[in-house]
Amino acid sequence: MLHKTRGIVLKTTDYGETSVIVQVFTEKLGLQSYIINGVKKPRAKISRNMLQPLHLLDMVVYHKSAGNVQRIAELKTSPVLQSIPYDVIKSSMAMFLNEVLYKSIRQQSADENLFDFVFSAIEWLDHQTVGLANFHLLFLVQLTRYLGFYPDRYQANEADYFDLKNGVFIRYKPDSVLYLSPPHTQNFGKLLQCNFENLATLKLTNDERRYLIAKLLEYYALHIEGFGNINSHEILEEVLG
Repeated sequence: MLHKTRGIVLKTTDYGETSVIVQVFTEKLGLQSYIINGVKKPRAKISRNMLQPLHLLDMVVYHKSAGNVQRIAELKTSPVLQSIPYDVIKSSMAMFLNEVLYKSIRQQSADENLFDFVFSAIEWLDHQTVGLANFHLLFLVQLTRYLGFYPDRYQANEADYFDLKNGVFIRYKPDSVLYLSPPHTQNFGKLLQCNFENLATLKLTNDERRYLIAKLLEYYALHIEGFGNINSHEILEEVLG
């Protein structure tokens, strides 16, 4: 059966001499794997460049509920990314966020709210020219809303600590070592109050930013089974200075 859906490229793997298997988070069908033949040929209808991480797609696909690998009838990039592939800061952020998404999104069923969030965030990053330094922090925080472990903001204004294991702000240091302490607790609270429109108002030093991203990745690893280590944030930190 044919389905029309939007998609977000997560990972492309070589398959044979001229083919690839691409994993796409789709709006209508969730996370799916598609085999595409002839991608590496000079005049391929679907080129490898169209399948870069976080590229946005319009697709018509064949779908069999019992199949592990599906096929694509039609594919085009839409909208075409204007700056992410060519801007070193944006492309580094895209590489990092792509790695996080690939390790976070597991469901092979539709989650249109999650899809809309990711799709819109990529579009925002592509068009934005200022206030980019903390984009990846806000993206990770907002993504937890859709993954089921968004922090409980109760007592955020009075708390000195944030308990990573239980996802709550607390006044006293927890028994474990899995927590944020001042001033990082307060910085995290400010981040939770941000949205993409007012993100430029959040002022963090490079050290504060590095600390928060490390703790956010720790938070993800605590709440997503098999999340493992993320490596691309080190490249992003170098780019951000």
